[in-house]
Amino acid sequence: MNAETIDLGPDPSLLLVDDDETFLKRLGKAMEKRGFAVTMAGTVEEGRRIATQSPPAYAVVDLRLEDGNGLDVVEALRESRPEARIVVLTGYGAIATAVAAVKIGATDYLSKPADATEVTNALLARGDALPPPPENPMSADRVRWEHIQRVYELCDRNVSETARRLGMHRRTLQRILAKRSPR
Repeated sequence: MNAETIDLGPDPSLLLVDDDETFLKRLGKAMEKRGFAVTMAGTVEEGRRIATQSPPAYAVVDLRLEDGNGLDVVEALRESRPEARIVVLTGYGAIATAVAAVKIGATDYLSKPADATEVTNALLARGDALPPPPENPMSADRVRWEHIQRVYELCDRNVSETARRLGMHRRTLQRILAKRSPR
């Protein structure tokens, strides 16, 4: 997909909000190649400021940020620019957070890791039409592994605490963590 085939409308401004700097830069470059005018923010505070001062036509906001909840940025953008197309990203998808994101005004909700094509399709989907399914979706084993890794990191790499929160035996978790990630 290249910039010539994408109709971004008269305003190609895009706000990316994520505290993962590597992911943010990589997605920013990929979206610029697709024709978006990208502005990046690493915190809720910075995202809210940009959403209020110069609200973009499009936004991709991570749900969990170091300094708070990305839904605060979604609310600020929805107040400043009601017609903005907003996609919420999260490391792990839960129905409750998806419902909350859509109620606040998100256009779509994607689980990480989402690539630039999936994000672009979600941003540009109109009406009730759903974006096409991803070409190479993650396997169920990979989704499970990603979720375990995320909880492990949130527990400051404490195996016992992670095992307790996931409701699994500590030794089972240690075996999973010792293996390579599934494809």
